[in-house]
Amino acid sequence: MKEKNQQQLYTDKYFESGHILLKIRQTIVAIIGWFAVIIPIVITVTSFWASFNPKIPHIWSFSEGIYEIKFIGIILVFAWVMTVIFSTGMTIIQNRKRARVVEQWPTFNPIDQKKRKQTIDDFIDQRFGDQEFRENVRSYDVQPEQNLETHEIQKLYAKKDLDEVD
Repeated sequence: MKEKNQQQLYTDKYFESGHILLKIRQTIVAIIGWFAVIIPIVITVTSFWASFNPKIPHIWSFSEGIYEIKFIGIILVFAWVMTVIFSTGMTIIQNRKRARVVEQWPTFNPIDQKKRKQTIDDFIDQRFGDQEFRENVRSYDVQPEQNLETHEIQKLYAKKDLDEVD
């Protein structure tokens, strides 16, 4: 019964049995793609390293390229420093704001919150039986007429004028 209710949301022929040519083709494309990423990085790093160490083989040694790598490195370090400053500053601001506002004053009306809890408790007791019965019964079958409508709780709050958002 459980397997019947499961729904397959996606399929991938690569992981199914068979499809050998598809697996070979996609594996080759993936390997070529990784080489296209790794090889330029290795060439750039070794060329930059070779500008400081003569024992490293020079793949290219254009001074403009070395200057560009240093410039991009400076930009990345600057961006990292600015990100750290911004993140630290925003963390300090948010912590102070929480300490001043949120923890000193409730963000909801506690009286209405108690009324809402009592309203929902009464509603659930009326619909499904009292709390002691619900907590001590071993299994409970919900009848179709006991199901909740989509916005029934919001409508109940609106009827008793307990909505926070007006």
